[in-house]
Amino acid sequence: MFILGIQGSPRQKGNTRYLLQTFLQACQEQGAATSMLQVAQKEVRPCLGCGVCEKKGFCVIKDDSMSLDIYSLLRKAEVIVAAAPIFFYNVPSEIKALMDRSQTLWSRRYKLGLEDPLRNSRKGFLLAQGATKGKDLFQGTTMTARYFFDAVGAEYSGSLTYRQIEAKGDMEKHPTVLQDVKETVQELLAPLQARKKIIFICRENSCRSQMAAAFARQLAGDRFEVLSAGSEPAGAVNPDVLKVMQEIGLDLAFLRPCPLNEALNESPTLDLVVSMGCGEACPIVPGATVQDWDLPDPAGQSIEFMRETRDRIKERVERLIASA
Repeated sequence: MFILGIQGSPRQKGNTRYLLQTFLQACQEQGAATSMLQVAQKEVRPCLGCGVCEKKGFCVIKDDSMSLDIYSLLRKAEVIVAAAPIFFYNVPSEIKALMDRSQTLWSRRYKLGLEDPLRNSRKGFLLAQGATKGKDLFQGTTMTARYFFDAVGAEYSGSLTYRQIEAKGDMEKHPTVLQDVKETVQELLAPLQARKKIIFICRENSCRSQMAAAFARQLAGDRFEVLSAGSEPAGAVNPDVLKVMQEIGLDLAFLRPCPLNEALNESPTLDLVVSMGCGEACPIVPGATVQDWDLPDPAGQSIEFMRETRDRIKERVERLIASA
């Protein structure tokens, strides 16, 4: 399980970072793989409001951190944790720019009708702290976070918010923060931890294993933690895969092939290993069942062959889910 923490404070070692770091550490103790994104250290250019993403599904800004890696991280994460201090009853400009640029993902869903396979199981959680004690202190931030999580395909799953946090070290001194975080993480992750773990593998992780993982996530993401990886991963998902999956309304944009050793490091225990039939050696995972689907590689074949492979994979995934 991969959890992305978005550190939205311009202060790199302040109260927000402490709160998010404590939260992610608790997730790691529950067996999750985590990553903290320091937004202020990234180049996230502001949304131009041009509307191109609503027509084409991609942002016209191609050379900043959003396009280079953040969209991919948002699509990979099963839990997204947004953390921010309160600036004028909302989030700071750095993380707000990231949220605004998530309009690209919103557009792919609500304008182009494409479904992110993880939408049905991804969770979003808010961490926030502010200096004052007003009852409406977090109202603006909570509304912003709700819309952000919807845009990136995550269910808003709650928040931890703290008032009268101003001086450096105030968050660390808070009397209940450690217990709050521990209890919240246990409750948030419990349903996800109960799932069986499956990995689909092939050599390049650009065709068959990506399609199989997408179907499994869409159809049973609440029952299975699904990974896909390759022994010799390609640089990008095959464009024909993106095309034939979009034809049936599934969106694989921004996903990236994953090295097999990286996937196994993130999730060392597995219930099922499914090889697509590339002749690669399946990893030895104690306790895991191994299946070889022996599907021909559609890369370099006709688009019709890619469609046939897609449909065969969907049938295999449906049978797998029904028998689990």
